[in-house]
Amino acid sequence: MGQLWTSYKNFRALAGPVLMLLYPLQASVMAIESRPMNVEENEQWLAYWILYSFLTLMEMLLQPLLQWIPIWYDAKLLFMLWLVVPHYKGAAFLYDRIMRGHVLKKLGQITDRYKPE
Repeated sequence: MGQLWTSYKNFRALAGPVLMLLYPLQASVMAIESRPMNVEENEQWLAYWILYSFLTLMEMLLQPLLQWIPIWYDAKLLFMLWLVVPHYKGAAFLYDRIMRGHVLKKLGQITDRYKPE
């Protein structure tokens, strides 16, 4: 049982960076370099990096709380898998449905402040 647990821990340690960084990095480069450019694919990966940055920031701020949740890392891996898998386009979906309204509202407030009169 101990060897199985060690293998699982090693898999988790490798799966996180591969799933959250290496694959999205490679897919983002491919999306940028594709000709003709695929707008949907570019939107998916831009949304992914926005959400990944936001999640990383929240995770840093909430670290003392999250360390008490034993399944946090596994839940995060599953969530990131949903964001990354091209079939689901989770990042684009989440950005469109939840974040876009907040981002546009903040952008409007920022541009209103700095408009020349």
